[in-house]
Amino acid sequence: MGFKDFQLKIAKKLKLKNFIGKGGGGGNKKKGSGNGKRLPWMMPITHGYYVAEESRDGARPQTPQSNKVECDKVVVQREQVEEQEWWFCGVFDTRIGGGVTKYLQAHLFDNNLNESQMKKKSKETLKKAHVHAKAKVRETEKLESTWKMGSASALVINGERLVLANMGEYKAVVCRDGEAFEINRRQQQTSKPHWSHKLFSAAKRSPKAGDDKPSKRSELLVGSERIDRDTEFVILASPGVWEAMKQQEAVNLIRHLEDPQEAAECLAKEAINRMSKSNISCLIIRFE
Repeated sequence: MGFKDFQLKIAKKLKLKNFIGKGGGGGNKKKGSGNGKRLPWMMPITHGYYVAEESRDGARPQTPQSNKVECDKVVVQREQVEEQEWWFCGVFDTRIGGGVTKYLQAHLFDNNLNESQMKKKSKETLKKAHVHAKAKVRETEKLESTWKMGSASALVINGERLVLANMGEYKAVVCRDGEAFEINRRQQQTSKPHWSHKLFSAAKRSPKAGDDKPSKRSELLVGSERIDRDTEFVILASPGVWEAMKQQEAVNLIRHLEDPQEAAECLAKEAINRMSKSNISCLIIRFE
């Protein structure tokens, strides 16, 4: 899928002016146009996504229909700041997707920070973006209804570093040398224990009297990881994918597919074939 076509589809879905603008920038003066020569140290990054749309009667249509429930939000944004290349990608519950992206735009990309400041603030800002977006929803919805909100997102900095976040049943999974690593595990039982990162628990509002205790699965986790030659791709996916298959199973299914768009479609359609009942959306980020 060409970048221009992908750009138009995402822009139409999200209706956010600053995201996927011409040249990939958000309008900040210090950002490059995105049309310049790629710096030699930048690792090539490709991406693809698939959103399975569902009608109100529960069937998943093969062709566009007007009788559909609201699907997940998928975001892909590229920013160039001086000599840095940033990608922000995410799969979100519709209630918080817009809030997360707008917060990042205001407090990271458009905040006149220099390169060093952006790198230092990236992890904390990604965490605050989710907390802020969730708090906004809680102002208008019952507390218990927000526990199931979720997201899986990634910041890719210069093709050298990953900052990942996931919340609820949405998950961010990294494939390193053929092995799947979840963001919510400090250490995997593997011969190559490389996936190590600091985890942050999002501040939760105390439940009111009579409310059920929130599930630990609603916790927000944020971690960072260096990208090296063993880092193959990242899967950002909604609950419908993970209720149908385990993380290693998902990695094994698409690892041989070099085209991330083909991989995203393969993963989503396999979840559909397995009769997954939840939202099915996935985004693949591949490092070449």
